[in-house]
Amino acid sequence: MSNTSTALLSNDFIYASMALYTLAFFTHAVEVAWSVKTPAKSVKKTKLDFSRTERIGRLASAFMVLGFLLLTTGVIFRGVSANRVPWGNMYEFSITGAFAFSGAYLFALKKYKLRWLGLPVSLAVLLTLGTAITLLYRPSAPLVPALKSTWLIIHVSAAIISGGVFLLANCVAGAYLILDRYEQKGVRPIWAQKLPSLEVLDNLSYRLVALVFPLWTFAVIAGAIWAESAWGRYWGWDPKETWAFITWVAYAAYLHARVTVGWRGRKAAWLCLFAGSTFLFNYIYINVWGTGRHTYSGL
Repeated sequence: MSNTSTALLSNDFIYASMALYTLAFFTHAVEVAWSVKTPAKSVKKTKLDFSRTERIGRLASAFMVLGFLLLTTGVIFRGVSANRVPWGNMYEFSITGAFAFSGAYLFALKKYKLRWLGLPVSLAVLLTLGTAITLLYRPSAPLVPALKSTWLIIHVSAAIISGGVFLLANCVAGAYLILDRYEQKGVRPIWAQKLPSLEVLDNLSYRLVALVFPLWTFAVIAGAIWAESAWGRYWGWDPKETWAFITWVAYAAYLHARVTVGWRGRKAAWLCLFAGSTFLFNYIYINVWGTGRHTYSGL
């Protein structure tokens, strides 16, 4: 099979995964909507009956798993088509980032029963893949000379996994802030009654960040070692290097505030979102519009 046909096959799998993620999104939406039980005339309060949507929720999770498997295959074929790891430009980093994000969700789904996050996660993956194939797509091609190194696999894989888990933690922190605002007004809306308590959300966001922060630390250090090998210096305050360090500082501050200062709840959630925003700024703005030696978006 030629490289061109393999690249086209990769595209087909990416499109197919988007179809599955779309089905997952709508099925999760139906799960939430149909959980509302219409009250009898003699009953004043609307209630939820989640037993009615258990099968729908399981179907939504199945769509997420199938979408993930198709996306995984698409990422693999993209690498095969170029005879390298598929992390050479913004398009490839985006599809691999979507893979890491959805993979982190599925892992957490099994361990922490986070099916309630399926709706925003499927939407976020769809937006990422949609942007990748419409605005960021570039034909499969060899790596630029600076990226031809074993450190590409070590450094970028650590960064992608870290980013996926960080963004999942930010989704949890965002859910905390939304529910906290509702509870301040008195009571959660019907659609949110199934979601975990604020304390559970707060602890889960912390655990996700604490789990992956050492890997992000390693990614930053590995990047510095690679920079010395490629450019003869460990650190040059390149925009991407700078913002990677800012992200490290922000998440370190979040963990420090949690462990030593005792920040909980709203303050911790906002700090987590701020740290995540620095990662997204580095991923989007620096890659697309930034300058420096790390600009490999191909745009």
